[in-house]
Amino acid sequence: MSDSTTFDLPISGMTCASCAGRVERALSNVVGASAVSVNLATEQARVQAPRNSLPALMEAVQQAGYNVPAHNLELSIGGMTCASCAGRVERALKKVPGVKSVSVNLANERAHLELLGQIDPQLLIGSVSKAGYTASVWQAEQSTHNDQEQRLRRERWSLLLAIVLALPLVLPMLVQPFGLHWMLPAWAQFALATPVQFIFGARFYVAAWKAVRAGAGNMDLLVALGTSAGYGLSIYLWATASAGSMPHLYFEASAVVIALVLLGKYLESRAKRQTASAIRTLEALRPERAIQVIDGREQDVAINALRLGDLVLVKPGERFPVDGEVVEGQSHADEALISGESLPVPKQPGDKVTGGAINGEGRLLVRTQALGAETVLARIIRLVEDAQAGKAPIQKLVDKVSRVFVPVVLLLALATLIGWWLYGAPLETAVINAVAVLVIACPCALGLATPTAIMAGTGVAARHGILIKDAEALERAHEVSVVVFDKTGTLTSGTPRIAHLSAIDGNEATLLQQAGALQRGSEHPLANAVLDACAERDLPVADVSASQSLTGRGIAGTLEGRQLALGNRRLLEESGLSAGPLADSANTWEAEGRTLSWLIEQNPEPKVLGLFAFGDTLKPGALQAIKALNKQHIGSHLLTGDNRGSARVVAEALGISNVHAEVLPAEKASTVTELKKTGVVAMVGDGINDAPALAAADIGIAMGGGTDVAMHAAGITLMRGDPRLVPAALEISRKTYAKIRQNLFWAFVYNLIGIPLAAFGLLNPVIAGAAMALSSVSVVSNALLLKTWKPKDLENVE
Repeated sequence: MSDSTTFDLPISGMTCASCAGRVERALSNVVGASAVSVNLATEQARVQAPRNSLPALMEAVQQAGYNVPAHNLELSIGGMTCASCAGRVERALKKVPGVKSVSVNLANERAHLELLGQIDPQLLIGSVSKAGYTASVWQAEQSTHNDQEQRLRRERWSLLLAIVLALPLVLPMLVQPFGLHWMLPAWAQFALATPVQFIFGARFYVAAWKAVRAGAGNMDLLVALGTSAGYGLSIYLWATASAGSMPHLYFEASAVVIALVLLGKYLESRAKRQTASAIRTLEALRPERAIQVIDGREQDVAINALRLGDLVLVKPGERFPVDGEVVEGQSHADEALISGESLPVPKQPGDKVTGGAINGEGRLLVRTQALGAETVLARIIRLVEDAQAGKAPIQKLVDKVSRVFVPVVLLLALATLIGWWLYGAPLETAVINAVAVLVIACPCALGLATPTAIMAGTGVAARHGILIKDAEALERAHEVSVVVFDKTGTLTSGTPRIAHLSAIDGNEATLLQQAGALQRGSEHPLANAVLDACAERDLPVADVSASQSLTGRGIAGTLEGRQLALGNRRLLEESGLSAGPLADSANTWEAEGRTLSWLIEQNPEPKVLGLFAFGDTLKPGALQAIKALNKQHIGSHLLTGDNRGSARVVAEALGISNVHAEVLPAEKASTVTELKKTGVVAMVGDGINDAPALAAADIGIAMGGGTDVAMHAAGITLMRGDPRLVPAALEISRKTYAKIRQNLFWAFVYNLIGIPLAAFGLLNPVIAGAAMALSSVSVVSNALLLKTWKPKDLENVE
C-alpha cells in the first residue's frame, strides 16, 4: 500500500500475555492494518497501516480496555508570516506517524505536539523544513530574550534603510498637491528601488520560494508577486520609452510597499513581544543563586546545587530561591507577582513560602521542599505557557479560511488583471490594480487575531493570580450562566470559629477565660477557636491543674479550686444537667448546623455556666463575589456535603437561593451534570472530593490553597483563596473573547472592503500596503489593551 506506514504505539494497562493478544487482535481488525505485533515487555505495539489510520488504531486499543499514552513536545518555528503559514506547518507535522495532535501558535512562533511513542525530533524538524520553514526543539531554559532583541535590531535597521531609500521616490507624490511637479530621473529611481526590492525585500522572495516549492502560498508570495510586478512593469516602461521622453514609472510603489510591510512586521514583532511579557516577568522571578546553611556555615551556591531538605538563608529584600517551610525567624513576604495578593503576608516558623516571592524585613531560615520544575512558580509558568500555546475553538474557522485564502487572492488578482485589460485599460493600469489586490490581501492580521488576544488575556490574568489552563477554558468561560460553589474552604474559611456564646450570668468575658484555660495547650480545632477568641479580646488565660481529656465528651480541669468541664451534650447529660434557660438558644443554634459545647461547673453542685456554638466563618470577599455574579446575571448555587442547617445559614448570609446540601462526593458530579441542562456551568471547589464535579462542569475553577487533584481537574486555578477572583476570572474571559471577535471582525473587514476597492482601481499599491501594515498592527495593539485590565474593586459592589 503506497500510503502505508509503520506505527510504534505505546500501550499502557497490559499485565499478561492475554492482554497483549487482546490488543493484537483489536489492532488487526482495523481496516488496512497488517503486520501487527505487540511486545508485552516493552509495552509497544508495531502496526503497518495507512497514514490516516492513527485515530482508528487508538480507538481500537481503547475499546479493548487499554490506553495509548501521549507525551508533549514543543518546537520553535521560524519563517512563519501569516495564518496560512501556521496551517501549513500543522499539516506537515500531522503527516508524521505517531503525531496525535498539533497546535501552531503564530504569535509565539511555537508548535505544541502530542506524540505517541518515541519519535525522533529530527524527523519532525525535517518535516517542517520540507514545508519551507525552520524548526528546533524548544526548551524552557533557553534564553529567547536576547534572540528577540537581536532580531528586532536587525528588523529596525532594515526598516530604516528601506525608508531612507524609498522616501526620495515617494517625495514627488507628496509635494504634488502643493503645485510642485518634478520627478527623479529613471536611472535614479532604478538605483534607489533596486536595493529595496532585492536586498531588504529578499526575505519575501526566500519565503515565497519555499512556499511555492512546498506547493502552497503565503503572505510573502503575495508581497513578492505584487512588488515584482510593479518593479518589472517599471523596467518595461523605461526600456520601451522613446528617447528623450520621461515615462511614468512605478518604482516608488514597489519600494514603498516593501518599506511599509517591513514597518508593519517590525511593529508587529514589538507588539508580539509585549504579549509574551507575562512569561518573561514570571521567569525573571527565578533567583539563580541561594545562601545554603550547612552546620551553621553560610555558603553561596547555584540553585541547581540544592536538594530537598537543605536549609537556605533568605535575607531581607531578597527573593525566596525555593519553595519551603520557615524554620527560624519572622518576616513578611510580598507574593504580589505570584498570587496577586497585594498585601505582604506574615511569615513565621511553620509557614510555607513560595520561590520568587520577596522577603520583607526579617532574616528567615527556610527548609527546601520543592525545587526546579516542581516549584509553584515553575508550575505557574508551565500553565501560562500551555494556555498561550493552545488554540481556541474559534480559531478553527480562521484555519479553514486561511487554507484557501492565498489561492483565492491569486485568482482575484489574475481576474483583476484580465478584467481591466478586457475593459480596454492600458496594461500598466491593469497590472497596478492587480498589484494592489495582492498587497492589501496579505492575511497577517487573520493569523494574529486569536493568539495575540489569548496571550495578552492569559498573561494579565496570571499577574492577578488567575491561572487559565488552556485556550478552550478561556473561550468557554465567557458563556457561563451558573456558578456552583463548594462550601467549606471555598466560601467559608474551613476553620471553626465561635459563632455564638451565652453566659448564664451574662459575663461572656469570664466564660471565655474559663473555657480558654481548659483548652490551653490543646491542638483540637475547637480549642484553637476558643483561644483565638480570647486573643482577639485581649483576655488573659490562666493555667488549670488536674487537666484530663474526657474521651468522646470533652475536657476537664481545676481552675482556682473550681472543677470545670467543657464538652458536648453527652457530657451535659452524664452530669445530670439540662439546658435550662439556654434551651431555646441551643435548639436555634443546632438548627443552624452549629457544633455546641457546654461549660459546666462540677462541684460542689453541678451547674451550667454557659454555652458555645462553633461554626465555619465566611471568607472575606465571599458576599462581594456573589453580589458581583448577580450583577453579571450569573446564578449561584451552593453544593455541599454538610448538613442542611449549616448550608442554609451560609446561603442566607450570602443571598444564595439554590442550595444542595448533604450531597455525597460521588453525587456532586451528577448534580453538576444535571445543572448543565440549564446552561453553561462553572464549578468552584478546593478539595479532593470536588475533583469529579470540577471535571464534570463546563469550566472547573480550583481555589488556591486547595489540593493538587482539584487543580489538575480544573480549567482555571485561582492562586489565592479569594472568592472575588471567581467573577474576575469570568470577566477577563469575556473581555478576551470580545477582543478575539473584534480582531477577527477587523481582519475580515480589511479584506472584504480593501480587496474590492483595489480590484476596481480605487486603491493604489502604496495605500494598499499602508492598509495591510495597519491591519496587523491594529489587531495586535487591540489585543494589548487587555494588559491594562484589573479586577474590579468588588468591595463596592452593591
